[in-house]
Amino acid sequence: MLQTDVKLPTGISQRSDATPCVFVVDDDPVVRDALEQLIDSAGWAVETYSRAEDFLARPKLLRPGCVVVDTALPDATGLELQERLVAHRAAPIVFMTRFPDVPTTVRAIKAGAVEFLVKPLREDLILGAISQAIERSHAELRQEAELRALRERYTSLTRREREVLALVVAGRLNKQIAAELAISEITVKAHRGKVMRKMNARSLPALVRIASKLGVG
Repeated sequence: MLQTDVKLPTGISQRSDATPCVFVVDDDPVVRDALEQLIDSAGWAVETYSRAEDFLARPKLLRPGCVVVDTALPDATGLELQERLVAHRAAPIVFMTRFPDVPTTVRAIKAGAVEFLVKPLREDLILGAISQAIERSHAELRQEAELRALRERYTSLTRREREVLALVVAGRLNKQIAAELAISEITVKAHRGKVMRKMNARSLPALVRIASKLGVG
């Protein structure tokens, strides 16, 4: 059940495929219905599930969102579900429980949970936690998009350009790279210039940061 003594925030006036989605996983139909109404009133899309397996069977979320899940489900504990969600890089998690305990709370937060709320849920707290989780989801999706773009740029490099990139970010000078690859310094400079352009790196520090994100060097 929810404690309904607070004013709802202004919702989103028009929803689209980009509207954040909140997934509620709880075997209590009363809690599911109450949360569905609350989340819908706040302007977010919402889907509810009574079992962990039913939720995990749906396709991965490709837009911002979060999962609000009870710690005790018929087919899995909330922590077990969290492990599977983390492994599949799913949406951020907000936990809720009727029987809180310190070890479970600490474990959940250390594993990346946004919040650990105690039932009966206060509307301001659950809405605040969902908002925070969605903000984190936005950031994670931006990071994923950036990494995909960097990987695409990296795949555009030739084998030799990748070799030069790895040696450049390892701190080698042009003459050292030339000696190691048995090519001229002029050729190294040409490859290095192409690497900078293809990777859209304006400086050596920028190239080093890009390589670090890609795990190169």
